[in-house]
Amino acid sequence: MASFTAHWSEQEVVAPARATPYELKYLSDIDNQRSLRFYQTIIEFFRGRPGVAHDPAAFIKSGLSEALVFFYPLAGRLREIPLDGRLIVECTAEGVTFVEADADVTLLEFGEPLLPPYPCVEELLCDLGDSKDILAKPLAFFQVTRFRCGGFSVGMLLCHTMYDAVGVFKFLEAIGDMARGEPQPTVLPVWERELLTSCSAPSITRAHLGYEPLADGDTADDVMQTTPSADMIGQYFFFGPAEISAIRSSVPESLAKRSTVFELLAAVTWRCRTAALGYEPNKLVRFIVTLQSHIVFPVAETTASELCGNPLSHALELVHKAKSEANDEYVRSTVELLASRKWPAVVLDRTFVVSDLTALGEDRIDFGWGKRIAGGVPMAADILTKLLSYFMKCKGADGEDCIVVPMYLPKTAMDTFAAQISIWTKKPSSRTAATSSL
Repeated sequence: MASFTAHWSEQEVVAPARATPYELKYLSDIDNQRSLRFYQTIIEFFRGRPGVAHDPAAFIKSGLSEALVFFYPLAGRLREIPLDGRLIVECTAEGVTFVEADADVTLLEFGEPLLPPYPCVEELLCDLGDSKDILAKPLAFFQVTRFRCGGFSVGMLLCHTMYDAVGVFKFLEAIGDMARGEPQPTVLPVWERELLTSCSAPSITRAHLGYEPLADGDTADDVMQTTPSADMIGQYFFFGPAEISAIRSSVPESLAKRSTVFELLAAVTWRCRTAALGYEPNKLVRFIVTLQSHIVFPVAETTASELCGNPLSHALELVHKAKSEANDEYVRSTVELLASRKWPAVVLDRTFVVSDLTALGEDRIDFGWGKRIAGGVPMAADILTKLLSYFMKCKGADGEDCIVVPMYLPKTAMDTFAAQISIWTKKPSSRTAATSSL
């Protein structure tokens, strides 16, 4: 794998290209929850366009400035209202941070096809400081890194309070539209945060386990919370058509037909992860799926023995149930709960959090320069990455469409997890008796 050091220009601030309204915009009760107060990392890679000698950084910077005219709250700064701690964005038009960089390496040296883990990720991102400090600082940090082959990467650090995954890629599409000389973005932004804000006396109609402590008390035995980062390891697992077919064949046909690839992979990785971590059989474990449309956290809860001692269909039904519960009533009830408790953080003890990024349309990003060839959320050694897996699309070594699942575990558990996954991705006829003991 390539190893390199990037050479950075000085950080600069890119403001909207034209005057924008000065406003104070209140964030919603969903936005205010503590779990979203961090900067999310995304890196996208692009091939250069043959025969074009222009600088991609210049075009992207220009497109960014133009896009901020339409997405002007993103050029502002977050403030906290002293009275109750609610967040507002002050639309100051101050802009976002932008850095140009060069790396004496080609994309081919990263591997062909380009797959995670991506080399020297820290060289492709500008300095953010504390990723959990979101007040009075730019809401986005961009770095365009040019490679010797004419390709480039766009590394981004984006305040999750202001951006969900869908919003991120709509913004990137808008930057591409403007960089290509379009008069306005194809999709114009809509604020409408008031739809996710409490406007009456709280009416909490549903249970919200994600914000409640585990009912079995002590969580000091959670190895994911207590293991030092130095004793953790990250690994990516790739699931192509053959692996997905093998997993699908492990559940009844009627259930398999109504299950998405994401649901199948979520169920099997939750089950294998729980087994690998060695939780006591009677301990409660949780699964949370983050729904990008509203950033709510429906929960499945069971004991380790029930999850790992039953057929895979049991885990899959739990995943189905959690997703199906997150209807409009659930979202409204979540809003009221968050408002009444002043936006608590999600409880993460013995919890596996997954987020589906496979249908965001990132392949549509076009800065007018070259084809997107890879990208997504890189793995980083922080508490969020320990507990959260982003499921992403990629091309496998043979060119087939794959889903890549990052997993971050104690070193002692990773081999066990990999062995468990290997069992489920084999054809039923080649599986060993170990399947029944998972």
